[in-house]
Amino acid sequence: MASERCRDYVVKVGDREIMITPEVLEALHEYIHRPMSLEELARKLGLETWEEAYEFIKRVPAWIMWMPVTLWRLRLEKEGCLQPGA
Repeated sequence: MASERCRDYVVKVGDREIMITPEVLEALHEYIHRPMSLEELARKLGLETWEEAYEFIKRVPAWIMWMPVTLWRLRLEKEGCLQPGA
């Protein structure tokens, strides 16, 4: 990660650290807006159990969860957390 600010966008679940990338945010949006179990969300996020997915959901700040993916991508690029066009 290029900047210290990027650490604010990492959620710790157990001994894993998950960066809230545009792809992770897309999975969260799918979970919020469509019928999806925590087991399925865990698979999409590369977690082992639904409990880890539940802990992740609890720790993600709500303002991030509701941000459009396009704006999130621009924010990460601007702050040096994501390469432009990645």
